[in-house]
Amino acid sequence: MTRRVNPVRLGARSVCALALVSAVGVVAFGWPLLADPGSGLAHSTDAPWLFAALLPLLLAVAVATVSDTGLDAKSVAMLGVLAATGAALRPLGAGTAGIEPMFFLMVLAGRVLGPGFGFVLGAVSMFASALLTGGVGPWMPFQMLSMGWVSMGAGLLPGPDALRGRRELALVAGYGVVSSVLYGTVMNLQGWPYVAGMASGVSYVPGAPLPENLARFAAYCLTTSLGWDLPRAALTAVLTFALGAPVLAALRRATRRAAFDAPARFT
Repeated sequence: MTRRVNPVRLGARSVCALALVSAVGVVAFGWPLLADPGSGLAHSTDAPWLFAALLPLLLAVAVATVSDTGLDAKSVAMLGVLAATGAALRPLGAGTAGIEPMFFLMVLAGRVLGPGFGFVLGAVSMFASALLTGGVGPWMPFQMLSMGWVSMGAGLLPGPDALRGRRELALVAGYGVVSSVLYGTVMNLQGWPYVAGMASGVSYVPGAPLPENLARFAAYCLTTSLGWDLPRAALTAVLTFALGAPVLAALRRATRRAAFDAPARFT
């Protein structure tokens, strides 16, 4: 078995930037549940503006990664190819019933290329796909962060150097199923407090106790998005078992030929 070579190695500054943007992301997604009932934030309709720093922080992650590791031309080229492919895959399903083949590629690429590259790839791919499909809006930074988490998590799965074959496909497919459902659930948190005209049993109640809003959020997910999340998870698993082996082999072969860990020599 060959050792995994990460095109982007996470240095100290990169890890700190990732931790910072992830922490802000958790607050940005979870503020309806995390806000104290007596605070002004719990009753605010302008809360998303408080998290407008998300997109600059995402860019800061990329800048910190470049400054730490020196993202070379080969890494940039692979990032561009995979991001363009992921962006092209997203409109194929157009979000219909959760048919989004983009997740399949993001999970496999993160598995092969590591968490640092995976996070940047997920965020850049979602940004490119938003430009391609016209899906630019206040939700875009949240989608970028969520997809970055999905691909980064795949890079953190165990056994990157030794696990191969059906066991690896089962691991990656299982992760794809879980991450596909979690992606939809997390994105629900972003829009749930602002969807007007819903039944009282599923709408967000500012300042309500946490258990009550959690129950409402669970009902909201069951009645609105689960019909998209489950097909997305099923498609990701099916594509992983059907095409995962050749795609993983192709990504690993491209990584070996790129020789990301070869030292530069000048004559």
